[in-house]
Amino acid sequence: MHWLCTLPYPQIDPVIFQLGPIAIRWYGLAYVLGFFLGYLALHRMILRGTLHITYQQLGDVTTWIALGVLLGGRLGWWLIYHRGGPDPEPWYEPLAIWRGGMAFHGAVIGVTIALVAWAVRNRKPLWHLSDALCLVCPIGLFFGRIANFINAELVGRPTDVPWAMVFPGHSLPRHPSQLYEAFLEGILLGTCLLLAWRFWSRRFEGAITSLFLVLYGLFRFAVEFTRQPDADIGYIAFGWLTMGQLLSVMLLFAGTVLFVVLRRRPAGIELK
Repeated sequence: MHWLCTLPYPQIDPVIFQLGPIAIRWYGLAYVLGFFLGYLALHRMILRGTLHITYQQLGDVTTWIALGVLLGGRLGWWLIYHRGGPDPEPWYEPLAIWRGGMAFHGAVIGVTIALVAWAVRNRKPLWHLSDALCLVCPIGLFFGRIANFINAELVGRPTDVPWAMVFPGHSLPRHPSQLYEAFLEGILLGTCLLLAWRFWSRRFEGAITSLFLVLYGLFRFAVEFTRQPDADIGYIAFGWLTMGQLLSVMLLFAGTVLFVVLRRRPAGIELK
């Protein structure tokens, strides 16, 4: 079959610039921008009196969250998606972030552990802080998916839609699923959370966190129908269910249960 209507894939070098052995990549820049802009947004919440921690504590908790994202995301990828090759790999492979491979669902677990530990240690309300973090999380998700697109990784399934693209290393036009995810997990998810934060009159502590888990689970489940399954895993059930969809269903279920449980708790400090 011959495709006449396809968009050209923009050939962007994954490396922005290189100084000797040190390479600055778009993927790394995406993480830096996500953390930096998220930090600024949380800083503004403190300034406006809607986030009840100090500026010093913000720097501290940001460090904990960054470690949770990096270690959880890498370990999650290694445990869930990684399939070893014929050659023996170095012992540090599960932590070798620079070798590529991160999993959002693993990052969620890493951030949860880091956030609970920090909140208990500093005696701060967990769900109040979690709601604030979930509000800014779509910023990082957006930049991360754009970086996936630049790297031509996590490509979509073959299609004949007019906006299909032929990615490097592939011969057939495919969905630009990374851009779909940037919109759904970044722009749309962030907009929904902000609207709920501003106009949800019966909001309670943990409501934004619950909504984040539910909406991300729904959006990720839907977009997986256009995303190429992982080569080493493929479909895990029914001839169409991917690992990403299974994990997203778990997030959706967790968010629903959390919503029901937390709604019945006495009110605490609200994220106004």
